[in-house]
Amino acid sequence: MSGRQPGSAAPVLGLAGPKAQKTVSLALQGGGAHGAFTWGVLDAVLEDGRLAIEALTGTSAGAMNAVVLVEGWLEGGADGARAQLEAFWRAVSVDGKYGGSERSLLDTMLGAWGHNGTPPGMIFFEMFSKVASPYDVNPLNINPLRGVIADLIDFEKVRACHAVKLFIAATNVRTGKIALFERDELTADHLMASACLPMVFQAVEIKGEAYWDGGFMGNPALFPLFYQAHCDDILLVQINPLQRRELPTRAREIQDRLNEITFNASLLRELRAIDFVNRLVDSGKLPRAEYKRVLMHRIDGGPPLAELTSSSRMNADWSFLLRLRDMGRAAGKRWLKRNYDAVGKTETIDLREAFS
Repeated sequence: MSGRQPGSAAPVLGLAGPKAQKTVSLALQGGGAHGAFTWGVLDAVLEDGRLAIEALTGTSAGAMNAVVLVEGWLEGGADGARAQLEAFWRAVSVDGKYGGSERSLLDTMLGAWGHNGTPPGMIFFEMFSKVASPYDVNPLNINPLRGVIADLIDFEKVRACHAVKLFIAATNVRTGKIALFERDELTADHLMASACLPMVFQAVEIKGEAYWDGGFMGNPALFPLFYQAHCDDILLVQINPLQRRELPTRAREIQDRLNEITFNASLLRELRAIDFVNRLVDSGKLPRAEYKRVLMHRIDGGPPLAELTSSSRMNADWSFLLRLRDMGRAAGKRWLKRNYDAVGKTETIDLREAFS
């Protein structure tokens, strides 16, 4: 990953509180409601205060978390970021502030959630989506997230913030390639594009191009951190499990596993590339002065998060989101306790084990 120039200027520390001692870039995966786990991780990192954040890359729910964090930080530092993240997840919950036709639309499509299993409304909607598109069932293109984002985020302020780098991924429908949006161009449309599930919502059009969820091509996109972030440490918050021991045999289980594999594919390719370049740098075949030797870290939910079905990514019940937040906080605190000393010195994830 060429991207380091000899004699380059010292980096801007980005979002840094008074206790910040080390700098990282954050890579935030998408995964619907499971993004509340990432909220918890971020809450723990912000509360701890020892890590400065130079750059963030995110997709779908990860993109939402990234932009909300930055906007909140601009309002009130780490405490402002923590408060804004909570306000966002509260707003998008079933018990949140949006309602009326927008809430009714999702209730009609997905049905009411219980504490276990898949809602019958969602099963019906998935069957119906095989023969009808969102252009048929949602001709007005109602998306309740748009109102929440527009109310909560001052995009003009985010675009004007030069202290941190932001990268939001979407998928270009026509070319099939990843589209990467940066901080100085972000609008609500770019966030909607990053989170646009093609069987639920119409493609988001921006300047004549149509976009779907970024998870198809970059979940999250790591490569901008190779070239545009100065620090070597990348902390990945991963919410889609890579491995499952059980063989899926039911139709719902098969579809869930296919979704997980699809939304992890691009990440695995990038982890493999990082490992390949790191080995060349370590062996002296590539010069450290010109190639970034990435120090990769990861926080994931482990078995508790992996035990949740992929379908539960559509569960917006507030108690469920709080449960995920608490899981994320625990994972974040655990990672900081075990691995903080390694930041800036060595990676804390075995990349070859992760992708092989």
